[in-house]
Amino acid sequence: MIFGQDRHELRKMYADAWQKHCDKTPLSPLEAQIVQVIEDHPEYHEAVGGDLAKDFAVEGGRTNPFLHMGLHLSIREQLATDRPPGIAAIFRHLADKIGGRHPAEHRMIDCLAETLWESQRDSSPPDELNYLERLRQL
Repeated sequence: MIFGQDRHELRKMYADAWQKHCDKTPLSPLEAQIVQVIEDHPEYHEAVGGDLAKDFAVEGGRTNPFLHMGLHLSIREQLATDRPPGIAAIFRHLADKIGGRHPAEHRMIDCLAETLWESQRDSSPPDELNYLERLRQL
């Protein structure tokens, strides 16, 4: 696992990477990945530089920016390792079909989030075959 389980620690990692980027301080490879995701989401810059204890409850109608960016990082890790097998080819096809990497990742995030939710609900490992089938349907 790239990150720990502590919400504040995780959010601080985003904030620290972003601050280092803004200060033009050298970044670790992981920090560079985090910064790229933050740059792709200017609407989240305030959250990354703001109160890291803030709650983003679904009931409030706002997307949790840290969860969203974490899902982007998960998708990118899956693509880099082609795990589950075949996901990189699905991604290339989807990106060509809908016009780019970022929109394709957003579509894939919905499938990943649903798969993770089911896994959590059922107290079972994520169903990779079902996940890949969802992605193929996009």
